[in-house]
Order: sequence, then structure tokens, then C-alpha cells
Amino acid sequence: MNKKAVFFDADGTVCDIEKGVPDSAVRAITQLVRNGHEAWLCTGRSRAFVPGYLEQIPFTGMISACGATIEKNGQRLFNKEMSSEVAELSVKILRRYGLVPVMEGADFMYYDKDEYTLEVNWYRDLITEALGPKWRPIKGNEKSMRINKISAKMKEGCNAEQALKELSAYYDVIRHENNSFVGTTVELIPKGCSKAAGIAAVCRIYNIPWEDTVVFGDSNNDLSMFEYAATKVAMGNASQKIKELADHITTDMFHFGIKNGLEKLGLIGTGSRF
Repeated sequence: MNKKAVFFDADGTVCDIEKGVPDSAVRAITQLVRNGHEAWLCTGRSRAFVPGYLEQIPFTGMISACGATIEKNGQRLFNKEMSSEVAELSVKILRRYGLVPVMEGADFMYYDKDEYTLEVNWYRDLITEALGPKWRPIKGNEKSMRINKISAKMKEGCNAEQALKELSAYYDVIRHENNSFVGTTVELIPKGCSKAAGIAAVCRIYNIPWEDTVVFGDSNNDLSMFEYAATKVAMGNASQKIKELADHITTDMFHFGIKNGLEKLGLIGTGSRF
């Protein structure tokens, strides 16, 4: 078999914000790499928000912030940042129309806890704990934020459409299904960046043939990589749009989804007791 480059989404695919990474996923990806293939994290999280439980997996490299940051072996190869002026303007526009800005960068994430409350997002404290010293408030940093993307949290009565219209010159938008884990979030990604663009860049840099690309994912921020890659595996908990694009549908991550998917593709041996 040709050497494959397998790109894994994070949340809902290999990890859960409360429960971390299932042991079966760690072992399956470890075996994948031992078998001579590449394993890349390809996440919507910014690099600052890649915690220890993802670092424990022996990824070949990481594509984070939906393609805005790329690294391999700990070396940062690419990092698309919005200007500080655009970042400050973005905060003002989102707040004007009743959305809560969560500003995501490769080194820090910025949000104000009195605005980004537990009512807005029940797992805010889990995010803050995972970030540790990489969390910073927006207040006091308005003119110096270094960000790759924004997660805008919609509140009842907000005018998200007008905010997105006014920011459309700077960002592409990813919307999530209402019943998904991030259903109240709108992701704003720098123009031209996407998970697909990140994968394509990795393939160019490291001479990976397109036909040897494989992706695993579950949510709508995985759509671009599902539209791009040669082989697509949807998790059992995936959105309907992702399942429609998939070549294979595996189980969810807590029912050996990564193991089962890699076995189905013949990338790891079958019958392992994970």
C-alpha cells in the first residue's frame, strides 16, 4: 500500500472537551504512524487551544485554525494572522450586533469572562483551564491581539447576518447545524484559509499525492476537507452534510471510531484489542 497522509479533525473526531481522547484513538493513530503512514491533526481550534491530551498523540504535524496555522515536528511553517486593526474592528462589529467575540490565535486566545459567560457557553471554564497562561482578556489588549480566526457566539436577539455582512471583506464564514456541539457558534476564517487549503499546502510542501490523502471528521468546519480529499471517513456522530460526502461512515470516537475506520481502510491491522 502507498504511504497515506491521514488528516484528523479534533473535537467530535479524536477528542471530547470534557473526556479528552479515548485510549483507542491514541493507540490506533500510534499504530498508523508505526505502519509508515502520516497522521496530521487538522482542527478548527487555534494552535493556542491544542491542549496536552492532543499533544500526547504522535501526530506528524498540525493544521490548526482551519488552515491558518501549519506546523510539523514543532516547527511553525505558516501562520496567517489578521492585522491588529482588523481584529479590533471585528470585536466592535460583533459586539454592536449582539454577538460575543472569542478571538483565537496561535499563541493566545482572547475573551472577556464577564461577557463570555457560562450562560453563553457552558464549557467556557474548560476552555480557560485548558488554555492556562495562553488565555488573555480582550480588555486591555484591543490594539495588540494576534489572531488567526474568531468564534462568534450568537445570543438570542443578535443580528448575526448584519455583523457577518460588515465583516465579509475580511473573513469566510463557517456555520454549524443547530443541533451540533457548536450550534450557536459562527466561525470567521481569514479569506482564503480553510482545512482544505491547509491540506493542499501540506501536500505541496511534502510531495504527497492527492490520491493518498484521507480525512476523518464530523462537523461542518470539515466540509472543505471532505470536498477536497481523496478518501473521506465520517464519524458516527457526524453532521448530515459530512455523511453525504463520506466514502465510509465509522462509529463515534467512544465506540472505537478511529480504530474501526483505519481498519476498514487497511491502514492498521484488524482484530486488535484496544
